[in-house]
Parts: sequence; C-alpha cells; structure tokens
Amino acid sequence: MKPLFSILLITTLCGPIASGILFAQEKDGDSASKQAPSHYSQKIASRDGTGKVYMGREMAQVVGHGAVRWLERPEREREETPAEVIKNMELKPTDVVADIGAGSGYFTFRIAPVVPDGKALAVDIQQEMLDFIENRKKELKHGNVETILGQIDDTKLPEGQVDAVLMVDAYHEFSHPREMMESIVRGLKVGGRVILLEYRGEDPTVAIKPLHKMTERQAVREMEAVGLKHLETRDFLPSQHFMIFQKPEPAANAAAAGTKTPE
Repeated sequence: MKPLFSILLITTLCGPIASGILFAQEKDGDSASKQAPSHYSQKIASRDGTGKVYMGREMAQVVGHGAVRWLERPEREREETPAEVIKNMELKPTDVVADIGAGSGYFTFRIAPVVPDGKALAVDIQQEMLDFIENRKKELKHGNVETILGQIDDTKLPEGQVDAVLMVDAYHEFSHPREMMESIVRGLKVGGRVILLEYRGEDPTVAIKPLHKMTERQAVREMEAVGLKHLETRDFLPSQHFMIFQKPEPAANAAAAGTKTPE
C-alpha cells in the first residue's frame, strides 16, 4: 500500500491502508537497492506485487503520503479497534515504543499518552509523513513523541533501547524485510517485543487482496529467521492477527535464528 511505494488503487478488495504504508519504497542510489542478498529472489510480478520474493512470499505494492486522509478516516475506529490494540500491547508508563511505518501517526498518538515517562518513536521513510507528525505533535502537545527518518533497509532505531515495536499492516510491504527486521532486533532490549498486525491470510472472508494479507505460519517463519520468538497470537480483531514476538537472551537468540519452521 506505497510511492514508498507506488500508489495502489483503493478498492473494496484492497481494504484499509494501514499506518505503515510508507516503509518499502525503492530509492535510486540507496545502498540497499544496489544489493541482491541471497535470501531474495525475483519472479514475474503479480498484479498487486513487486515480483520480489522472500521466504516464498511475494512482496506487495504500497502507497504513500497522499493517503493521509485515508489513514485518518473515522471508520478506522470500527475497522481496526485501535483502543483494543493499545490495551493488548500491555505497555508500561516508562516504555520506549516504536511505531514502524508510522504514516500519519495514527497509532503513535494513541501510544504516547500510555507511556508518559517513556517515548513514542514514529519511524517512517517519508519525510512528508514525519513533517505531518511533527505538526500534530505541536497541536496535541505530546512531548514524548519523537520522529525518526528511516531507510528501506534500516529503521535507524537506537540500539538496545526499545521495549516494544508495533507494525500495523506494514511488514508485508517492506522491500527489504530481512534487513529491516535485523535493524529492529538490534534496536530492541533483551526481552523486548515485536507486535505485528497483519490481515489474516488464512481467512478467505477477509476482503483484502491476497498479497496484502499474511498467514500466521508465514509471519512466524519470517520473524524466527531473525531470532525472534513467537509468544502468542491473539485474534480479537475483526480482520487481523495480533502476533507477539520477543527478543530472547543472546544465547537463545542465536539458537532461535538457526531454527527453521517445518514446511
């Protein structure tokens, strides 16, 4: 959903464009775009895909900063129940929380009041989105909101300082998922959590284009590939998985990275 990312036509089948729509755009001259890591392959692009494949999954196309109005639509409260998402994140007042692919800051500004003695980090690769967040930050007077300009292969999170990372319908569009997740793992404290929301790929009744959904099995495989441990999946949301992963102790982390989920 990117000019992160090329603009995707919003249709009933496409469904809501998430706050993380801005995190996968290829940029001329970017270091990552000059590389071809062995864990990626290429195929003829599907109608809604990029043709780039990671662990058997084709990456989806995305949209960009022109979709702010869509991100802030009133219906989103009903469709994604953000209050329940924040509640289930089980945050502490002192937590440092990163909203990856923050977009308009829809979730960032809901996280900020819950961590008054911590920080809400809004991470995006489009400066236009971060400018929007900075302006709203002044209006809402949330002094604990900080913006970070990331890259397509690096979130630029401060190393070992983040308690929780939230990604809402964003991960499946990353153009460099392995590198992005490795940077997230570096940013997490030991015991820190990744909270991943994706439309349920197993459910044919979820009216979202297939490449914009993920199965729990595929998500677990990809998170385990960077050493994260799957703690649980909560399916309280109307259409999305709420998946929780954790960064284990270093020794356990190394072992987990070498673990493969059976096909």
